Amino acid sequence: MIAMPESGALAALAFCAALVAINLASVAVAALRIGRRGADRGKPSVFPMDAPVSVVRPLRGLEAFSEETLLASFRLDYPAYELIFCVADAADPVLPMLERMRTAHPHIPSRLILGDERIGGNPKLNNCVRGWDAARHDWVILADSNVLMPPDYIQQMQAAWRSDSGLVCSTPIGARPDSFFAEVECAFLNTLQARWQYAGEALGLGFAQGKSMLWNKPFLEAQGGIRALNAEIAEDAAATKLVRAAGKRVHLVASPFRQPLGHRDLSEVWSRQVRWARLRRVTFPLFFAPEIGIGALLPLVLTGLALGTVEAALWLVGAGALWYGAEMALAYRAGWHRSPRMLAAFLVRDAMLPAVWASAWARTAIVWRGNAMDIRTRDATPLETGPTAA
Repeated sequence: MIAMPESGALAALAFCAALVAINLASVAVAALRIGRRGADRGKPSVFPMDAPVSVVRPLRGLEAFSEETLLASFRLDYPAYELIFCVADAADPVLPMLERMRTAHPHIPSRLILGDERIGGNPKLNNCVRGWDAARHDWVILADSNVLMPPDYIQQMQAAWRSDSGLVCSTPIGARPDSFFAEVECAFLNTLQARWQYAGEALGLGFAQGKSMLWNKPFLEAQGGIRALNAEIAEDAAATKLVRAAGKRVHLVASPFRQPLGHRDLSEVWSRQVRWARLRRVTFPLFFAPEIGIGALLPLVLTGLALGTVEAALWLVGAGALWYGAEMALAYRAGWHRSPRMLAAFLVRDAMLPAVWASAWARTAIVWRGNAMDIRTRDATPLETGPTAA
């Protein structure tokens, strides 16, 4: 135990209590926000009724749920939409599956664009540029290949568009985990990252998430077009800054869309979380710095070691139970994944958080789609090591 004077012990306890209160408040705000549509919040959607929409989906390779997520694109319950699939490599193994689906759904307007445009170091953005240029409609959704679109996907995006919107997006929600570390990824994505994103949006600090983004094409073209999103290595960070600079806001859908996970192992979860953390640290360092305090385990354990009394230990155990209980309640209210292993998943997640946070400050290299890159510059200069396994 660490011996501390009474004043220091009280200060440590007060600081820990403040962190607990802040995180519980974020859970409460997110719980109130998620599920509420624009009209329910006193600000109805101003999206033009039944306006045609272009859906641009960049694809690369086959994933565990590719057939299901791609098929959902053709089953949207919307009267006027087109699908534009962007594939950089003509030998990509996803192409035969995609062509079978396009043939099976001739009534859905769809196009395939082969080859990307190298505007910078973001491979997804490079893959979207030609699809954006080809989009025929004024409203364009950029959607990742692993988003599972419900039939009313477009309507849900539109419902969040208000008079001050510059962008509507959805954070990914982890679903259908087939391993313990996939549940750990759910713990990261859902009651931690999605929770903070919805709490931030409710407080007027909405920021973009690149999984699903609804743009008004004339608005973005007036700000420099899709190529302006190359201002940052992460297109969602660039989108956030662009929208704010234009005096607009980023809004979130009422209920975020799911991303089926399947099997995950520790190395996959670690690699993905470190990559995202390094990108956040480079693009929004002042917002990233406090992330060290968003997990329960570190502040509670450190405070317990500092105080070293049975009473303090009991208080901290109770605080931890309240914290994790609130996260479970949020998952229940939102209809997200829950299981008897989620408490263990929360603990593993929070044990990983300090290491992920420290790694984000220590290095600027990431592995993205099989390429090792240095993210200190906008163009993400490839490292000398070249391609590596993703």
